[in-house]
Amino acid sequence: MINVRIDEDLETRLNRLSKETGRTKSYYVKEALSRYMEEVEGIYLAESRAEEIELGKSKTFTLEEARKILNENHNS
Repeated sequence: MINVRIDEDLETRLNRLSKETGRTKSYYVKEALSRYMEEVEGIYLAESRAEEIELGKSKTFTLEEARKILNENHNS
């Protein structure tokens, strides 16, 4: 369980939304956190991948190279 403190304006908005939709405040907090985490994880993974490429730890392929590799694997 996590306890968070939010500013008054955000709490007012959350209360209003909860009352108008009949969903719990917890539902909206979990939904918002889930969406935010997906976005942050995507950014982190992209930055991590870019760093690996810059450091030469990961190989990149041109479209033509990828097609050739896929064709070779498909025909094997």
